[in-house]
Amino acid sequence: MSDLSDHTIAIDVATAYLQDQSKPDEDLYYFAYTIGIRNTGQISARLLRRRWLILDATGHPREIAGDGVVGEQPLLRPGDRFEYTSSTFFKTPYGTMDGAYTMVDDEGTEFEAKIPRMVFCVPRVLH
Repeated sequence: MSDLSDHTIAIDVATAYLQDQSKPDEDLYYFAYTIGIRNTGQISARLLRRRWLILDATGHPREIAGDGVVGEQPLLRPGDRFEYTSSTFFKTPYGTMDGAYTMVDDEGTEFEAKIPRMVFCVPRVLH
């Protein structure tokens, strides 16, 4: 039986403003984000689902949940890293996004890996 201390998932994030896709005059700001997921634990784990809480600068929330990421449910053996890039939009030039991945180990034990808060900001908007 696996011990939850065997489940260690390290997550790193990076964001970028997509100026060419954004339409500030229509209050649409698009951003890309790249997430790296590394299994630093002792047991293999598969990413089953994702859950996001997205907040714009006015505090308006959007929640998104679904299976896998970018159409995949990657299996990460100890030491493996999976990276993907996706995008999101805001109706304000600033917003945040955080959430969690639901993972399952080889023995069927589900656990959550917290996704660090990402900050999205149009360049030169904040001082």
